Amino acid sequence: MIAFWKKYTLNFKNPAGTSRGVLNTKDSYFIFLEENGSKGMGECGILRGLSADDRPDYEAKLTELCQNLETDPHANWEDSLIEWPSIRAGLEMARLDLVSENHVLFPSDFTDGYERQSINGLIWMGDLDFMKSQIRSKIEAGFLVLKMKIGAIGLEQELQVLKDIRKEYSPAELQLRVDANGAFSPKEALGVLDQLDKLRIHSIEQPIKAGQIKDMAYLCQNSAMPIALDEELIGVFKDEDKWKLLDDIKPRFIILKPSFLGGFKESEKWINFAEDRGIGWWVTSALESNLGLSAISQWNYNLYGHLASGLGTGGLYTNNFESPLDIVRGTIAYKPDGNWNMFDFDKN
Repeated sequence: MIAFWKKYTLNFKNPAGTSRGVLNTKDSYFIFLEENGSKGMGECGILRGLSADDRPDYEAKLTELCQNLETDPHANWEDSLIEWPSIRAGLEMARLDLVSENHVLFPSDFTDGYERQSINGLIWMGDLDFMKSQIRSKIEAGFLVLKMKIGAIGLEQELQVLKDIRKEYSPAELQLRVDANGAFSPKEALGVLDQLDKLRIHSIEQPIKAGQIKDMAYLCQNSAMPIALDEELIGVFKDEDKWKLLDDIKPRFIILKPSFLGGFKESEKWINFAEDRGIGWWVTSALESNLGLSAISQWNYNLYGHLASGLGTGGLYTNNFESPLDIVRGTIAYKPDGNWNMFDFDKN
């Protein structure tokens, strides 16, 4: 087997604002495998400052993995990557791609072009005019679910934006989700959730920073506003720790980002543990390129989840790869006759 990796920097069309700061670029790493004339690619969707494996020796670990794969290509190297979730996810994707046809890892009615998947329209933080223009654009494009980043420009302004939307669109017409990325303190969070609940917001992702287990459990117990865990799942590697987290906090929902959680199989563990406890879930990208986004979308379709996913991020970049993915009236679609335009498969 030939195994190597490459780094690629994706450039945002517009600065992507969150409560953690503004993103202008996003690095991804790609694992390439070649064996008996077959080729496979997998994306390691690391996000700086957030991924559990954002470490100085990240590239050294990729080099070590590729050397191990060339020495023993069929060994279970995934088990050595427990604490390297984005690399583990990239390896799983590359191995699936190696035995696929034209990057179809999970054949289905979705990849055959018969079915589409409902997604949310993502509204990034910015000044009021910018946020309102995004909202108008998404609604005009046919989105029935919007997710708005909050926690950076001031709660009163953000609430006013949401109030303005609700004046025009009832919950029956438009589902609204918000994502705080841990912006609020435990003391203020309950009051914030109460105000959001009055606006019939579907859910809030990560109202307080991850790691405040007792405070998050208190919010989940005492707020009428449904809470979804996102960053809270990052870095939880052992099954018993997953169980304990869900049992201690008892959230209404969890958000699954395979690049953050160690790939598809590890994400399916979270789904099974959540469903055993009556906890809902949906899948979201970690701002991967179209290669990773396609793989996640294909996998997500076969899960038969009923909630709109966060898989509409392919259009965020100026230099994304051409792919069969398309956004159609608030859904993600796969065009079987679409083209891929990516890296040359060349180690040099």
